[in-house]
Amino acid sequence: MRCLVTGATGYIGGRLAPRLLAEGYAVRCLARRANRLRDVPWAAQVEVVEGDLSRPESLAGVFDGVDVAYYLVHSLGQAGFEAADRQAATTFAEAARAAGVRRIVYLGGPEPAPDDVASAHLRSRAEVARILLDSGVPTVVLRAAVIIGSGSASFEMLRYLTERLPVMVTPRWVSNRIQPIAVRDVLRYLVGCAALPPEVDRAFDIAGPDVLTFGDMMQRYARVAGLSRRLLLPVRPLTPTLSSYWVGLVTPVPNALARPLVESLVHEAVAHEHDIAEYLPDPPDGLTGFDRAVDLALAKVRDAEVETRWSNAAGADAPAEPLPSDPHWSGGTAYTDLREQTVAAPPEALWQVIEGVGGENGWYSFPLAWSVRGWLDRLVGGVGLRRGRRHPHQLRVGEALDFWRVEEIVPGELLRLRAEMRLPGRAWLEMRVQTDDAGQVSYRQRAVFLPRGLVGHAYWAAVTPFHAVVFGGMARNIAEGAERLAAAAPVRGPAAG
Repeated sequence: MRCLVTGATGYIGGRLAPRLLAEGYAVRCLARRANRLRDVPWAAQVEVVEGDLSRPESLAGVFDGVDVAYYLVHSLGQAGFEAADRQAATTFAEAARAAGVRRIVYLGGPEPAPDDVASAHLRSRAEVARILLDSGVPTVVLRAAVIIGSGSASFEMLRYLTERLPVMVTPRWVSNRIQPIAVRDVLRYLVGCAALPPEVDRAFDIAGPDVLTFGDMMQRYARVAGLSRRLLLPVRPLTPTLSSYWVGLVTPVPNALARPLVESLVHEAVAHEHDIAEYLPDPPDGLTGFDRAVDLALAKVRDAEVETRWSNAAGADAPAEPLPSDPHWSGGTAYTDLREQTVAAPPEALWQVIEGVGGENGWYSFPLAWSVRGWLDRLVGGVGLRRGRRHPHQLRVGEALDFWRVEEIVPGELLRLRAEMRLPGRAWLEMRVQTDDAGQVSYRQRAVFLPRGLVGHAYWAAVTPFHAVVFGGMARNIAEGAERLAAAAPVRGPAAG
């Protein structure tokens, strides 16, 4: 069976394509520019075709041989998005019918109550659903409210508001009821719809097990993320339009996207039926609850349960990193200090210097600064620099190294440390040996900090001026140390630890 995925460069489509592949389906992805899918991990396993739903002439052959076509595109955030989405849905429906597609699957939004004046966002989603259901092709419309997953616009809005505002003046809509759903459950439904019988031709509400207000979601997010309880101060005159400007200021979600999302929150979004379970039963352990969904989105569970990981190989507390198909503003705040140095020495010499970091060898830059940081850590009850290191030359995963812990070692290539000093957030330090095709060796050093609340952001701002001396000096001295070592004597190979 061949599936066509539109919107494969977007949030949901970028996660759906590899899941369809895992189920054994052939996958064709439609994109305006094929090179936008060049770097996704599954690029070589799919057929990528270029085309634009706003230009019917560009779709020649796109739907040929397709059994199931997924409509996962929208123009939200653009001027005139309702007209653009109407035209795109009409083009999609006509092309699918003409090519003999056997099933259309659309992920839409909740349907407002009949007496509500729908927002432009929800009105457009409902109109697209009607166009596809009237296409003459058996169609399933999945109506979801807030999707909980790192990279989802609604979730990122929730994330940033909660993390950055311990006290928030809130509009009336924070008391409206919402039934969010975890992105993993959305994807399970989308994949399952490919195999539904042809007589299934209707819309379904899909939602998680928890009915919450937006205020409840902020408080529960704060609890899962380890933040203090948020103080919400309702103000009746704060309209959705004013709220959207506030969201655009406080969060990285673009204002053009924030406004229709906020306007949609005026409507309650609670599932009215769960008929989808007749065709796609709930998992044995039930649908994913809100707290669990947030935990997964923050990547605070086992690696095997988290799709997007920092560098694909960090520890259980590592920060999540968006997929290449996620919007550029997704993934939460992660401050990074990146340093690279060319090294005139063999990679073995560079690795020997890296593996010797800490303890009696120190941290290769501004010893007083490291000592002061250790003393300050001890003053607030932290471990300081007193732990040293187990062995003068070798490191093992899981062992302490001053106020760090060794989280990952790839001998001769990578050392990753997780900070255990007292911090208003979480931090990692990564040191890597790289060799290019020409044999040139370089040292790559990356420090990553995930702030917790406003104090975390203030902490990073306070220490950033010292990074050029501390981290910059560290990178230079490690490179120079490797060069001196190589010039003095042969070096030992990478140790297995």
